Amino acid sequence: MCISAQESAYSGDPDTSFITARDLAFAGNRTEARDTLYHILSVYPDYTDVRILLAKTYTWDAKYDDARKHFNKITTKEKGIKEVWVAAINNELYSENYATALGLSNKALNYIEEDIDLLKQKQYAMDGITGESSIEEDTSEAKQEEPLRNQIGISNSFEIFDVAYDPMFYSSIEYKRETLSGPIIPRINYSNRFNTHGLQYELDFYPKLSKMFYGYLNYGFSNASIYSKHRAGVEVYANYPKNMELSLGIRYMDFKTIKATIMTASVGLYKGNYYFSARPYITSISGKNLGFSGTALARKYLRDKQNYLGVTAVVGYSSELKQLRNAQDTLLAETVFYVESQQLLFEYQFTGKKNPNIYKANLGIAHQELVFNPGKFFWSVSAGITYQVKF
Repeated sequence: MCISAQESAYSGDPDTSFITARDLAFAGNRTEARDTLYHILSVYPDYTDVRILLAKTYTWDAKYDDARKHFNKITTKEKGIKEVWVAAINNELYSENYATALGLSNKALNYIEEDIDLLKQKQYAMDGITGESSIEEDTSEAKQEEPLRNQIGISNSFEIFDVAYDPMFYSSIEYKRETLSGPIIPRINYSNRFNTHGLQYELDFYPKLSKMFYGYLNYGFSNASIYSKHRAGVEVYANYPKNMELSLGIRYMDFKTIKATIMTASVGLYKGNYYFSARPYITSISGKNLGFSGTALARKYLRDKQNYLGVTAVVGYSSELKQLRNAQDTLLAETVFYVESQQLLFEYQFTGKKNPNIYKANLGIAHQELVFNPGKFFWSVSAGITYQVKF
């Protein structure tokens, strides 16, 4: 899902494009990598990781003045990121600007106190000023830092209701691996609903089809009554000029007594530091009448795409989330696809200042029709947290 340098406007996913640029840079194709990085920055000027990599590529090519400009842009806004200070100081050491390196070292130690790596760099700078020694420049791809291609995520959430239902609990653990073909994500989901425990096993794959297209493949399996036995999904995404993304896909859910097919599509638009998307769902259950629902999402990105505030609105039941039971404890997977529902979900995601790990919190409220008493509604409140570790 990366872009070519010849496109007049960036229209790709910045995270995927960043990974592509990172791979290019570490393979020695730094000019091409910089083209992609500049395209990302044209839309996301505060994407810190992108600007760090851009500056480093200039250092590796001994273009120290160009690197310095980008390091300065970062350090004027981000004071506590060790990686930036280390790379900026190395840029001055490699260019033998030892006085500048010493000044940066002292400044960095004001924000990251007693750090052993910064203290070593300070000593290198002092030795350089006195002419005793200098640091050896390391520009070989084999010695450059490896990209973080692995990620483990843990999520926990709960939902409480004002009538009829006991609290429900949800957890999941997943492992994400970045590959040349695209991210692969195995996942285990756990739920405790209606005093029943259950596990579901899932696998997601986002294949890179071309510079314009990428895909989504999903399969899930469960023997638990609170999940569908089988679920599958296929979707194709396309990036278009003017920062637009379109998709078309299908979902399939195989319950014990019924089967559901869900057609879906999406349109997304990046506007500055904002992202907006809309997604309709058309549900068909065992050849019966169609059900309609839809979601709308808005996000404001902060430093980069890993840091944002978002809100999602859902109209109509979100058929991929859960099923509910009636008073006789009978699963109503068929009926629940057509109940009236409105939901709002607020989320805040951010990364650590000194590490790339991701934290996310969400809070939701829903107003939904009781499946066993049409025309009557309940309110529910949900909350959850997610923690993702990169390595």
